[in-house]
Amino acid sequence: MPIRTPGFFHTLACAVFITLCTQLVGCGGFPVQPQVKEEGGVRPESAAGSGAEALRVAQQMLGVPYRNGGAGPAGFDCSGLVAYSYAQTGIALPRTAREQYAHTRPVSIDELRPGDLVFFRLKSSTVSHVGIYQGTRKFIHAPATGKAVMIASLDNRYWRERWVRGGRIPAPSS
Repeated sequence: MPIRTPGFFHTLACAVFITLCTQLVGCGGFPVQPQVKEEGGVRPESAAGSGAEALRVAQQMLGVPYRNGGAGPAGFDCSGLVAYSYAQTGIALPRTAREQYAHTRPVSIDELRPGDLVFFRLKSSTVSHVGIYQGTRKFIHAPATGKAVMIASLDNRYWRERWVRGGRIPAPSS
């Protein structure tokens, strides 16, 4: 006689419902300003708008597993996380880190604002990794197979040695 576990099916049904709702309403539904603060505790005006919204979406994806080619809540690669986060704000970005790099306006590390992109060269001579800057020299990214979406520091030696530049998404033209 099979063992029935109603708790399992209830949990599964809830997870499916939450996943569907998240996809339908853009990860949370109501626009909530992220709790982003720069040094000195001042909330920068630069965090307003689509960059702040994309950052909020990325923050909600913390812990989602890395998946090569992934571009949705079941799994992300680095550029998939960026494209997905911005898509939830109504901004379509190119799919690869290299294309996203070409799409942005160059920004130095000292000019970064929450929601800007950060680009790195990993094993090649071209840009091959991207994340979303969240402030206080930290960024959110989908690092590699076996890991999950996480926060990293630009001050970490690994990332510092591979830094290329920041990039700002151009304002949508009217």
